Amino acid sequence: MYGGSGIQSKRDLEIEYQAQIPILRPSIHARRANMTVKFQDLYGFTVEGNVDDVNVLNEVREKVRQQGRVWWALESSKGANWYLDAHVSSTLKSSLKFSALTNAITLKRLIRKGIPPNLRPKVWFTLSGAAKKKSTVPDSYYNDLTSAVEDKVTSATKQIDHDLPRTFPGHPWLDTPEGHAALRRVLVGYSFRDSDVGYCQGLNYVAALLLLVMKTEEEAFWMLAVLLENVLVNDCYTNNLSGCHVEQRVFKDLLTKKCPRIAAHLESLEFDVSLVCTEWFLCLFSKSLPSETTLRVWDVLFYEGAQVLFNVALAIFKMNESQLLTTHHVGDVINVIQRSTHHLFDPDELLTVAFDKIGLMTTTNISKQRKKQEPAVMAELDQRIRRLNSVNEREK
Repeated sequence: MYGGSGIQSKRDLEIEYQAQIPILRPSIHARRANMTVKFQDLYGFTVEGNVDDVNVLNEVREKVRQQGRVWWALESSKGANWYLDAHVSSTLKSSLKFSALTNAITLKRLIRKGIPPNLRPKVWFTLSGAAKKKSTVPDSYYNDLTSAVEDKVTSATKQIDHDLPRTFPGHPWLDTPEGHAALRRVLVGYSFRDSDVGYCQGLNYVAALLLLVMKTEEEAFWMLAVLLENVLVNDCYTNNLSGCHVEQRVFKDLLTKKCPRIAAHLESLEFDVSLVCTEWFLCLFSKSLPSETTLRVWDVLFYEGAQVLFNVALAIFKMNESQLLTTHHVGDVINVIQRSTHHLFDPDELLTVAFDKIGLMTTTNISKQRKKQEPAVMAELDQRIRRLNSVNEREK
């Protein structure tokens, strides 16, 4: 994996963790001219931003260090897997408070403040259900699967091979033969595990980011499995993308309810939210937000569930309300959204809007919205297939 792994003491890990979060220091010339500067983020991606962006990132990284100290203190006082007890028991979860260390915030709030990068792999793996899923099969499952399908050729493997060099090009590990091989094994392996999904463009970005976070390739595979099989809505990545179409309709309804002025203005421009949201929901923001912000979203996603994606998507529109209301063309809307997401270096700002200003959206409410939209989506997809078949018949 990028960054490697090994057996280390807690103290060594803490020292390594602090070293992994460097202060960014633009040159004096760049600071005076407010020039655009390039730097690598914590996961190896090259980021461009001005000095203000760098200042924001340094402030965020200081908060990450502070969060790290809280988590390490909890590891010392409560034990290495303290969060499992909080996760398993709803009674404990409601009463679990660490007043001396975190001002009486619960595990949910602690996760919303961010899981330290060094602890992220094991916290994700346990809280998401990936460890439990892995435990239901023989230890050799992943190696046996990847060995068995290594030389097989399908439409999915052909598309995967086509997409490998286009997945985060220029990344110092992902865009290498080693990185391509690891990503290919994960994606091809999963395409045979679930033939209904097979492979869908977008999964390459999700799997690539999982590879950067998790300590082993096998853990990245199981994180992808739990994501597609338990966390996200069914049929999001099947051939007709029916689940993704349902999510778009649910989001459009939510935008009307939560941000009525924006929704009305976009309607007047005949702007289709799918122009920006399709990529968000398929790639889980991995292509749109800076990686460090994306992974803060994923911290909450793996613990709270897929409804988090709606909160974040609505927050992006809400944060840009004043600019969006002055737009006159569809292209202007896309430009506003893309400029905002590419420079959204402060995950706390995004998540504060997502949860404090957008408000609670329960799994039950979202499920009702999906069931409401499913019949119309399926009817529309059936109609498209009939039209396509009719065209094909005429061309014969």
